Amino acid sequence: MFEFIRKNKAVAIIGGLALTAIVATPVMAQRDPAYAAARASGAIGEKSDGYLGYVTSPSGAVKAMVEDLNIKRKAAYTRKAQETNSTVEQFAFTSGCNLIMRTAPGEKYQAPDGSWQTRSSSAPMRDARCP
Repeated sequence: MFEFIRKNKAVAIIGGLALTAIVATPVMAQRDPAYAAARASGAIGEKSDGYLGYVTSPSGAVKAMVEDLNIKRKAAYTRKAQETNSTVEQFAFTSGCNLIMRTAPGEKYQAPDGSWQTRSSSAPMRDARCP
């Protein structure tokens, strides 16, 4: 019982910290018109693992941009995972849950089955393990 409570508390803490850790990256990226255009066009989307993914074949510029953003995300996840005594994968997954929840209608996200979905006005499909 105590192990269950401890694990759920850790997931909640990681979830809250993950959200604060990733706020800076999307805000900075949204200032880039190329990022906004790629997201709006559905060329890229949020993946359940906490990283951006390609929905369609990317141009060289979009690929470079996404790789750069994913490197920055991994660095942030690594720092925060060390601070919270979690793994990078756990922190990235929780961040992915939060990022998918924050997608806007019309944006793409990865569903639990791996398919790309377009966000509607209702809540996105998320992994059952999401906090």
